[in-house]
Amino acid sequence: MVTLAYASVPIYRLFCQQTGFAGTPRLAIAPSQKIVNRTITVQFTADTHTHLPWKFNPLQNKVTLKIGENGLAFYEAQNLSDQAIVGMATFNVTPEKAAPYFNKISCFCFERQTLIPHERREMPVLFFIDPDFVKDPQLDDVKLITLSYTFFRLKE
Repeated sequence: MVTLAYASVPIYRLFCQQTGFAGTPRLAIAPSQKIVNRTITVQFTADTHTHLPWKFNPLQNKVTLKIGENGLAFYEAQNLSDQAIVGMATFNVTPEKAAPYFNKISCFCFERQTLIPHERREMPVLFFIDPDFVKDPQLDDVKLITLSYTFFRLKE
């Protein structure tokens, strides 16, 4: 039973990443090859849990690109403490109905990030919106997608 509990978290995460369930962006294995002549704005937000003494923010507020075009955004994290700290970011996409079409090619999320005292680090995310986005009539009203990250402190 304990093994099932530990295995359920990675299985659930994989399910969400494959389906876009619960606002989870999908993971892509390669950049997009098709660009559609419709633009979308992607907004970036960042938060830190109260027990993590880091400053964390996007280096750009938003980017407008064509659907299918590969986008690159940067976040910056800074350890404000006098000790090395390990953190991990979780993420989601809103509106939730757009999540199945949001594909991340490369991301710092769900990877342990160790910052030494007062270290500042840029963290890139490479992404695209699946061109099939334009075929979904439920997304006709979507002009803005928000990619949100929250960093949490990991206990070692």
